[in-house]
Amino acid sequence: MPTNKPTGAQLVISTLKALGVDVLFGYPGGAIMPIYDALAGSGLRHILVRHEQGASFAADAYARATGRVGVCMATSGPGATNLITGIANAYMDSVPVVFITGQVATHLMGTDGFQEVDFLGLTLPVVKHSWLVRDAAQIPAILARAFAIAKEGRPGPVLVDIPKDVAASFVEASEMGELPAWTPAAPKADAIEAAKALIEQAKKPLLYIGGGVHMADADAEMRDFVERTGIPFVSTLKGLGTVSTYHDLHLGMLGMHGTRAGNMAVQETDLLIAVGARFDDRATGKLSAFAPHAKVIHFDIDPAEFHKNRRADVAILGDLKQALPALRPTMPDISDWVKLNKANKWQHRFKYDAPGKGVYAPALLKSLSEKAGKKFIVACDVGQHQMWVAQHCEFEQNRAHLTSGGSGAMGYGLPAGMGAKLGLPDHHVVTVSGDGSFMMNIQEMATLRRYGINLKIVLLDNSSLGLVRQWQELFYEENYSEIDLSDNPDFVEVAKAFGLSAFRITQRHEVEGAIDRLLAADAPTLLHVLIDPRENVWPLVPPGASNAEMMEERWDEPIDSY
Repeated sequence: MPTNKPTGAQLVISTLKALGVDVLFGYPGGAIMPIYDALAGSGLRHILVRHEQGASFAADAYARATGRVGVCMATSGPGATNLITGIANAYMDSVPVVFITGQVATHLMGTDGFQEVDFLGLTLPVVKHSWLVRDAAQIPAILARAFAIAKEGRPGPVLVDIPKDVAASFVEASEMGELPAWTPAAPKADAIEAAKALIEQAKKPLLYIGGGVHMADADAEMRDFVERTGIPFVSTLKGLGTVSTYHDLHLGMLGMHGTRAGNMAVQETDLLIAVGARFDDRATGKLSAFAPHAKVIHFDIDPAEFHKNRRADVAILGDLKQALPALRPTMPDISDWVKLNKANKWQHRFKYDAPGKGVYAPALLKSLSEKAGKKFIVACDVGQHQMWVAQHCEFEQNRAHLTSGGSGAMGYGLPAGMGAKLGLPDHHVVTVSGDGSFMMNIQEMATLRRYGINLKIVLLDNSSLGLVRQWQELFYEENYSEIDLSDNPDFVEVAKAFGLSAFRITQRHEVEGAIDRLLAADAPTLLHVLIDPRENVWPLVPPGASNAEMMEERWDEPIDSY
């Protein structure tokens, strides 16, 4: 057997190192075994998760938090299919992740071989690009191109599927080769001038800031634009923190669970300036009634987003780092508009003096973010707690709010926190989860323990699928169908069984001390918080309604202690 030539698997590992990969997430198995054989002793830091979905979410959050490409590996068949939710999640939220999967040997493909699945075919709708590698000599060039495609333009997931015999074959040493540098499109001057004219004519302009801004690494340019123009702004779920949520021009998140001040501003504006946002249904509500008086300027790197949901009067295609500095309007007098929005923001501010003695989750989350400070990063699951985080946590930096936006994938929070903490170990990374979401990837507590990943977990436990229960209460005549989780395990004891520190609070007076204890802990720690199962997320725009039709909070009963 030749020993002076590398195998395809060895080329995978050497190429990943050459591309600057410092950590990857995965789970081995038969078809990918040659690559794991080459991994041993390579110096690459591999995090062995306890479920492939955990690897996909961890790589996703690593990419979101650091701005680098995340890397994830799994074997063929069920190993690969366990990645699909994570791949779709990265696709929906435009996150650069390279997924490397093992495949059965080429002579078995098409024979229904053991653990054979046409993974390339299965994932075509939810990847930016994909390869089925048939020549091991091409591995360096393919992986280099995969990284480039994942990152350039509108980011997204890329799949590289490698048959076992290709990975095991010996080849002449090959290199990545020179890849042409991707140059982002410069905005067209006539579009910039048209946008400038609209802003100069506007009386009530409003910025609508989406997650595309930090994907473009254009946070500084966005913040400068806000300061230069003095235009009030709303944020999408993924746009939170692009400009500090403490900013006096920030009106909060817009949409279904947005602030009243934010949604009022959208309904009154005469010029909506959408920056890296896609007019998704959770933000717009009833689309025909969204921003009814507004002309629209739309900035995006992806031309497919223009006019997809809302027709733009001016569409500016290109790199935000170039486009935002190029747009320098002479601002009209919008002082009355600014004063109105600031007054609305104050009048409709959230209140935290809920009656009763039980823990009020919004107040806890606000205090948590304030105490954690500028290095606070939250990795959030999906449900009521996700909306409370978006509404009540303060974010002073970009890439600080990590959540499954477009996909809404429960089970994201724990592995995502793990990935973010590994990417940014000097930050206060906190996973916020609900009891429903937490059970979906609870096994990753073992990963935290093994690698000493100092993630902090806040588990808000209402013994139910809270957001589903809220909808059943409001829109299904209180027909509570399959939302009862009152037989949850004792999460503190479960966490301890996994080797984590854990403690519980049930009353409001315990909150401040518990947050201090959690943030000061020097080991992965779970804070289990029992909350009232009747507590709802407010405000709420009913499904199919206009954002002007917000349902308000009602404190008819006290928040009970548990």
